[in-house]
Amino acid sequence: MSNNAKIAAGGVAAGLILLIWLPWWAALLIVLGVPTAAYLALDPAQRRRLRRVSRKELGQ
Repeated sequence: MSNNAKIAAGGVAAGLILLIWLPWWAALLIVLGVPTAAYLALDPAQRRRLRRVSRKELGQ
């Protein structure tokens, strides 16, 4: 199993646990808010590098 698959599986498990313990809107806010906050915490050079790597993986 690749690292990305492990991360995705962990994210799904965390999302299901959050949905059980919290109202759906709070779980959605956490699931969307944490990655957004992490992206916004990067400096502009890191954001450019991340976008470039993401496009290369998509084959664009």
